[in-house]
Amino acid sequence: MENQVNSKGFIVNNGVILGVATVILSLVIYATGNHLKPHWSTSIINAIIFIGAIVFGIKQYKAANGGFLSWGQGVKIGVGVAILGGLILVIYNYFFMNFIEPEFMNQMMEVQNQAFLDQGMTEEQIEAANEMGKAFQGPTIIAALGIIGYAIGGFIVAAIAAAIMKKSEEEAY
Repeated sequence: MENQVNSKGFIVNNGVILGVATVILSLVIYATGNHLKPHWSTSIINAIIFIGAIVFGIKQYKAANGGFLSWGQGVKIGVGVAILGGLILVIYNYFFMNFIEPEFMNQMMEVQNQAFLDQGMTEEQIEAANEMGKAFQGPTIIAALGIIGYAIGGFIVAAIAAAIMKKSEEEAY
């Protein structure tokens, strides 16, 4: 494969699509007042967007590369798309939690505390859980966990998609 296509454009285009689509979904959830307790279908829609952007990016690259794709190329594109999309979502979340809805973390903690009470936890157990959770509420930790989560998810999706779509020049003959 001497004349490989540059994957950067596919990563950027599909990463931006992934990031913008997830931000739009988040804005819709917020506008409808479901940001504290989103419906389960929101997770399904988010997964479809995530998987779709990664698979579409890999598929576009394969088509532009004459129908050839190595597993490594597919994983590289998929993880790149996921990380860029995650970075855009992390930036949106920063603005959301600092400017749009500054009380979001406190509101989420109240919702979580109520869920703990409904499960029969004691006040001491809830307080201990809240103290542990506060360690993960800083903007740097939230950003790092978001990008790492997207990278891991992107690797899993890309590894499967690339394994299915891979085709080398040797296989063509």
